Amino acid sequence: MAKNTVQGKAFLFLRDKSLFVVAFLISFLMVCALWSFIDPRSTFPKPHSTASDGGVTAAYGCATGFHGANLSQDPPERTFYDDPSLSYSFGSPVRNWDKKRREWLKRHPFFATARDGLVVVTGSQPLPCKNPIGDHLLLRLFKNKVDYCRIHGYEIFYNNAFLHPKMVGVWAKLPPVRAAMVAHPEAEWIWWVDSDAVITDMEFKLPMKKYESYNFIINGWENMIYERKSRFAMNTGIFLIRNCQWSMDFMEAWARMSPLNPDHEKIAKIAIAELTDKEFPGMDEQSALVYLMLTQKNKWGNKVYLENQYSFSGYWLEIVDRLENISDKYAAAEATEGGLRRRRAEVVSERYGEMWEVFLKGTYDGPGGWRRPFITHFTGCQPCSGHYSPSYTAHACWNGMERALNFADNQVLRNFGFVHVDLMNSSSVLPLGFDSPVGGVDRLAGT
Repeated sequence: MAKNTVQGKAFLFLRDKSLFVVAFLISFLMVCALWSFIDPRSTFPKPHSTASDGGVTAAYGCATGFHGANLSQDPPERTFYDDPSLSYSFGSPVRNWDKKRREWLKRHPFFATARDGLVVVTGSQPLPCKNPIGDHLLLRLFKNKVDYCRIHGYEIFYNNAFLHPKMVGVWAKLPPVRAAMVAHPEAEWIWWVDSDAVITDMEFKLPMKKYESYNFIINGWENMIYERKSRFAMNTGIFLIRNCQWSMDFMEAWARMSPLNPDHEKIAKIAIAELTDKEFPGMDEQSALVYLMLTQKNKWGNKVYLENQYSFSGYWLEIVDRLENISDKYAAAEATEGGLRRRRAEVVSERYGEMWEVFLKGTYDGPGGWRRPFITHFTGCQPCSGHYSPSYTAHACWNGMERALNFADNQVLRNFGFVHVDLMNSSSVLPLGFDSPVGGVDRLAGT
């Protein structure tokens, strides 16, 4: 009888203990589930990301950027988007943009920190190209930019509409940049890239740390602006602009020199008289920007960075004939360092871009150097219209584009196991061997 009593007590003890464990596990799971709703960042966190309070960066007075980790949530609280007076275009300036961005970001805490969060904006005209190969070239030029954005995790917006009826032709690039700033409050930077530009170093990443104290980055030379007063002092085909109030005001000032201003013709005559090498009548966006910097340097100059240390907008005629030699140099470097030619997933391409920096310290980007040019800009060649500068020939323009595009494409295709053997043959590719590229058919690979 005593034995049965002891056994019964033991059974009750084990049963109670089991119930306690089960109850504890259920409570723990309920707390975890509840927490995932309270803090959305705890669900499927993005690797290498941290939370941010959406504060204003003191160095330049602009709201910090974010890259979304959860794209399915948009809280019901009102934001600047609910203001009926909000405009995506010029003529109705946005006020307090940094504050509005900051408040929007606070309502979207599931965005992870991305100090160099960037949206690429590019585009072309609304109508089909007159050049018989123009649409094909535009497609390949766009593919080139999409490839680069995919490798580096950037968003891209391609525009082929005139977003302002009075800003067409060369002025048509400004409205989509202005609209993108409003459409992407999570982006720290908007990067305009002309359709005729080819990114020819797919692993190179913009040195954003270098630009921390600036809001507008453009290829240019200070002496050509302030001493020579040349319209060629800056190239507006490619520029980076920070998404902040300073940039909103800067873009408005630039746009006020365009045909949307009723006094455009009067302003154009004054500006053209100031420039030393304006070759044709009318005010284009590049001449306007040079004039703006000449006359309002104190207002804007300290936040403008003139980049001329690498091919932020490389002149194509100085580049295309060097591509094969650059390919040889890269292949030789890869032959001595197996890690550079290691097979890898495309998603980790930036790691190999960092490895290359060690081998590229002894060279540079430009004539006489063998570093890949970052961007090859076909200034003076218009792929859609088929027009080109009298200084060039059609053969030089279109063949140069094909070589540059295949040179860049080889850097993409290597991650898929293929290579263009001939930079002048876009349709023919060969499989890459396990230990390639080490020479032979890879001499022209551009990889």
